[in-house]
Amino acid sequence: MKKQILTALLAASSLCFTMSPGHAYPALFPNTGYSWVGDTMPFFDGQEFRIFYLEDLRDGDVGFHPWSLWTTKDFTDYHHDSKVIPYDGSNEFAKDSALGTGSVVKGKDGLYHAFYTGFNWRSMPKETIMHAVSRDLVSWQKLPEDSFHGSKPYIYDDTFRDPNVFYNEDYGEYWMLITTRSQKARGVIARYTSKDLKHWEDQGIFFENDMGSDANMECPTLLKYGDYWYLTFSDQWPSRVVHYRMAKDSKGPFVKPERDYFDASGFYAGKMVKDKDSLYLVGWTPTKAGKQDKNPTDWAGNLVAHQLKQREDGTLYPVPVEKAAERLQKQVETTPITERGDVAGAGQSYHFDGAGYADVVMPKMEGIRKITGHFQVQVAKQQGQFGLMFNVGPNQTGSLNLVFDPVKQQVAFYNTDTSRVHAAKPELAVPVSLQPDESYDFTLLIDGTVAVLYINDQMALSTRMYDLPEHQWGIFSAGSEVTLTGLQTSTL
Repeated sequence: MKKQILTALLAASSLCFTMSPGHAYPALFPNTGYSWVGDTMPFFDGQEFRIFYLEDLRDGDVGFHPWSLWTTKDFTDYHHDSKVIPYDGSNEFAKDSALGTGSVVKGKDGLYHAFYTGFNWRSMPKETIMHAVSRDLVSWQKLPEDSFHGSKPYIYDDTFRDPNVFYNEDYGEYWMLITTRSQKARGVIARYTSKDLKHWEDQGIFFENDMGSDANMECPTLLKYGDYWYLTFSDQWPSRVVHYRMAKDSKGPFVKPERDYFDASGFYAGKMVKDKDSLYLVGWTPTKAGKQDKNPTDWAGNLVAHQLKQREDGTLYPVPVEKAAERLQKQVETTPITERGDVAGAGQSYHFDGAGYADVVMPKMEGIRKITGHFQVQVAKQQGQFGLMFNVGPNQTGSLNLVFDPVKQQVAFYNTDTSRVHAAKPELAVPVSLQPDESYDFTLLIDGTVAVLYINDQMALSTRMYDLPEHQWGIFSAGSEVTLTGLQTSTL
């Protein structure tokens, strides 16, 4: 069975070599090949990252979303364990006929404690906070006697979930943050406390939606990194992005940064985790219905992790996970196939003079790749657009495009032909400062049909592109005078 699973995993990431059973699975953005990654619950055990997640099997079973597990040291080699905490399929009225998001903490008793959401749409309330323990993080014993529901002052019948538990050394107690709703019918995060991880006391509303909507704030995390406490959550509507707040004390008050998110809606339910030195945000990028680029997104997809860096003022920004990016050092020769329009250069450097449309087409994209380079926009002609195009066809334009737009001050993903980008609405976009006569570094990480772009220590843009693998790609300019230097492609 394990050998069959590994074979499916390799096929899913378009890798073209074999492995012996038990070997780690190389990937940047893993899924199993037969199931998909939903909400993640990362935990660092002192040596490795244990990334628990809701496994979306899409198998039509009455129950769904068991907790499964990815284990990795470097976010590049992964080992998989399926269904480490199963849902209860024996009784259609079981409180945990489906599992929801939670967290893992190591208790003072030496055991690992998982707190998770039990869900059953047939019952009321539908959601229950549940508890399990383990000695090895793989084999878990459920403790149904520790389960509890919400109570007033929360509207909890449909929303009482996503427990995030940690030991708060500042106050000498365990904290649990829970996604729920207030009597004002607005999303809030409640705080519960405990001394023993069994008995929990409600301490009231910890944080109330400050985004001008009534949305739930899903999958919260709270941890201290450097001199600041950071709170993250995902707005369930309308934007569906991961937000963060910062404070000097774990009880707040929490400040909303000017740019309070890291990525667009192609990255969801991100939760923070830290090792001895670094901070990470782990979430997922959705699949699309029928594996078609033009179709709507599904729930769940591939695991995606960002590393978060801290500025002097405490604000955070995403970068590629350094441990993973360092693994991709094997240079891949990129010799252009064709060039069109007013473009000069070769190899690693190209200059577009901004006179209309121009492009350079590169060979087919294969396997795991890292593409890096530097864009510099000229003062005279910054009104146009430029970027990277994928699934390039006979007309030398792509159907999938990552577009830098100095006028709109954004980087966007367009699911339309390169020639029509100027008049189209992007599928995803993030704000990026693009100033003339300044250089902008970018790194694009690609694994199978997932591509994540990092722009100049500002933002990330996670995308799904089914027609990216095994097709030509390229660079283009549409009316923008821009110079691209340091273009390199590398792999494992």
